[in-house]
Amino acid sequence: MQFINLKSLELEESKTIEGVSVGLEGNSLYSWNISFAGPSDTLYEGGYFQALMKFPEDYPNSPPTFRFQTEMWHPNIYTDGRVCISILHAQDELNDQEPPETRWRPILTPEDVLISIVSMLSEPNINSPANVDAGIQFRDKPDEYKKKVRKLIDKALENL
Repeated sequence: MQFINLKSLELEESKTIEGVSVGLEGNSLYSWNISFAGPSDTLYEGGYFQALMKFPEDYPNSPPTFRFQTEMWHPNIYTDGRVCISILHAQDELNDQEPPETRWRPILTPEDVLISIVSMLSEPNINSPANVDAGIQFRDKPDEYKKKVRKLIDKALENL
């Protein structure tokens, strides 16, 4: 595995996430500290997020894990910070809702994972929520959802 310094990632439709910082957790090549700004034109804009990406010993044959260290409120993020998106699911995981081409493949890179995370923040999948309460609030009470997200972003910025 190679260490990659990500300064910015080009996204579809010329969207850019700038200020991505990647560093090693301890001295392990298999555990990365990731920091990035919230994507523009989303509820998470203005936020600064920290996460941990861990790679299994058989990477790239198996997907990394991604866990936010910053407290998050999002339908596709478990309350413990783990992210639930198809790109992080192994091919052999049983899930009828995800076609195999949307799951992890060895050709995918850490950049692909980060792009998927940013996309997930922009467009939650409420049909398969990891955080059911956030999914229901996002669908049924969007104003309350927005207030909660903003409150957590403000809290995270105070803790920097």
